[in-house]
Amino acid sequence: MKYRHFTLFVVLFFLASALQAQIPALKQKIAQITKSKNAEVGVAVLELSNWDSLMINADRHYPMQSVFKFHLAIAVLHQVDKGKLSLDQKIFVKKSDLLPNTWSPLAVDYPKGDVEIPLSSLLKYTVSQSDNNGCDILFRLLGGPKKVSQYMNRLGIKSIAIVANEEEMHKSWDVQFLNWTTPRASTQLLEKFFQTDILSKTSRDFLWQAMVETSTGLNRLKGLLPEGAIVGHKTGSSGANEKGITAAANDIGVMVLPNGKKIAIAVYVSNSKESEETNAGIIAAISKAVWDYFSEK
Repeated sequence: MKYRHFTLFVVLFFLASALQAQIPALKQKIAQITKSKNAEVGVAVLELSNWDSLMINADRHYPMQSVFKFHLAIAVLHQVDKGKLSLDQKIFVKKSDLLPNTWSPLAVDYPKGDVEIPLSSLLKYTVSQSDNNGCDILFRLLGGPKKVSQYMNRLGIKSIAIVANEEEMHKSWDVQFLNWTTPRASTQLLEKFFQTDILSKTSRDFLWQAMVETSTGLNRLKGLLPEGAIVGHKTGSSGANEKGITAAANDIGVMVLPNGKKIAIAVYVSNSKESEETNAGIIAAISKAVWDYFSEK
């Protein structure tokens, strides 16, 4: 019995050491990318096969913006797995659900509203196209943003708060800061999504495909990667305020390298006085550095 306890201790010790492992050369490269930029940048990287990790400002709170649509989708698909919802069920989208002056391909496709669309399509609008109206319809379906936050807590993701939907964030600049998480918590959730059974295989495959097909922020995590690179990701963007400050330019996801390695990565750019292109370039350069490091490692 004592031997078993000792063996367990050794395993846990080395696992903890691996989780805390830093990658000096990669960390230095990322420092070079960010040092001249007038922005706060948080990075978390986790190799899903052997737990090599890199954390830079990884426990700071960053506004999520549309990154929370990934969390929302997981919560919706959990209800699908429980049999309370179905991907095939029709969701009635009222004309009043389609708010103007917000990003919504759904409203472009169905400008008159009052239409039934499958839950699967609503999820794809929300994740792959980052549709704000689709997002808020899904929030209402679950009982509000706080229900998603509570579910994340039950999954063990503690460094997170989701309290406001897209409509509420559009009413005031400051509201977006109520929805926050950390880069570390983001990679923790990506690992749970990709490597555990928080969702059924069918639901996980569905969401993964929606993330791979994401059409927003292609100049971020995927921006400098080789053509055809497989990255399932979710972006988040605040735009700039009247002072030229960007609160959030984010991208989180899992990259699948040609050598088979799978890397969870979260990059949050906040309080930035840089241009939209520069913010995206920071994320793209960090992603390329991570891709190159683990491809050659």
